[in-house]
Amino acid sequence: MNQVEQSVAEYVDEVWEDVVADIEQLVSYPSVAVAADAESGAPFGRPVRDALDCALGIAQKLGYQTSDDEGFVGIADIPGRGDKQLATICHVDVVPAGPGWNTDPFAMERREGWLLGRGVIDDKGPAVLSLYAGAYLLRHGIVPRYTFRALLGCDEEVGMSDVHHYLENHADPDFLFTPDAEFPVCNGEKGHFDGKLVSPVCNGVIKDFEGGVATNAVPDRASALVTTDITKLRNAPNITLEPEGEGVRIRGWGKSGHAAMPEGTVNAIGLVVNYLLDNGLCNDAERAYLEALKKLHASTAGTGLGIDCADGPFGPLTIIGGRIFMREGRIVQTMDSRYPTCTDGDAIAAKIRAAIGTGAELTDVGSAKPFYIEADTPAIKACIDTYNEVTGENATPFTMGGGTYARHFPYAVSFGPEHSDMVLPEFGGPMHGANEAAPIDKLLEALKIYIIALLRLEEIDF
Repeated sequence: MNQVEQSVAEYVDEVWEDVVADIEQLVSYPSVAVAADAESGAPFGRPVRDALDCALGIAQKLGYQTSDDEGFVGIADIPGRGDKQLATICHVDVVPAGPGWNTDPFAMERREGWLLGRGVIDDKGPAVLSLYAGAYLLRHGIVPRYTFRALLGCDEEVGMSDVHHYLENHADPDFLFTPDAEFPVCNGEKGHFDGKLVSPVCNGVIKDFEGGVATNAVPDRASALVTTDITKLRNAPNITLEPEGEGVRIRGWGKSGHAAMPEGTVNAIGLVVNYLLDNGLCNDAERAYLEALKKLHASTAGTGLGIDCADGPFGPLTIIGGRIFMREGRIVQTMDSRYPTCTDGDAIAAKIRAAIGTGAELTDVGSAKPFYIEADTPAIKACIDTYNEVTGENATPFTMGGGTYARHFPYAVSFGPEHSDMVLPEFGGPMHGANEAAPIDKLLEALKIYIIALLRLEEIDF
């Protein structure tokens, strides 16, 4: 271990209990971004503003100069010797807690080497790590060559309007990384397509249909209320039947996960859709709509909709149905697709419309192109070399389906702290799922990586 590594290790040991305590404090805010709840200085609602103030308070305690971009993005600076800037960006908003938790999602718990709570890994834990990484400079009296700026977003999980607002008022950093993905280094992200499949007003057998907590998460539970006699229904795997009023509540029980990594998940909405079709619990209009949904849920690769494709840098397209609900007599199913460079948003929309025919309407379509930065650029090499030195691995950069803030900056990557091979404990769940869990030893290792990477990035000529 060289002198720098020794100094970093001692610093991390010194501050670690403070790091965990600050993560616990930040997790305590139920900071789900809701633009409809906007107020002055809090464009995504008071809970998100409170979480932002908490994070800025942590930064102030550590010695940063703090400000904020009208409540859209928090700013914590360590001024450098010149005009150029290195930055990190994390987010303090979270997806809704959703059902299935065995602990209070907003009361962080330590258990057997893990942290449990909404945001411990996505992205409040990493936000605190980024602040303590920069604070190493302050603790050791280092005036950096480049200003270090820790950005704290407030709308990453919904639409990233926060970073759009920030970039309208501030210059791009010379390099940025976001601790909001997996290690080692992600230097490319798939394109992002979203939309809704909307039914006609059917006035039929289905009286209610609900499931999911976020567009970008595979739901582990969903239910439909139908007018029928429970004695006429048969049992099916992962389906439960409950009398309700003059009908039956049909519940599907799946396995949740992130839309960008749907392999191994089981979409509860798809389970209910199949049950309704298999048992004839629909009129003709409802059947046509359910058949369209069945194509969506047939495969997370998009084969049912005819949009499946793959390329070299990114691999295969993925698509999931995230939320389903009823509005003004219509059933609405949200979709989230991550696509490679061999297709685009217009082609995906056209193929979906062809596949669903007149059974459903595709509405509210949005699309963002893929982005990719060559892995041999100096800053990316600095990040990957640091990761390999600290971990002893020989890893290389990768691309992914997840969408992070990095795609909005000209020279940026996502840089941990998650691990694709991480095995969750029985009591823990994934990001965006119930019982969200983060391994303490990996967070501690990530803090060391971030500090050394920042020191190395300060030596690069931008």
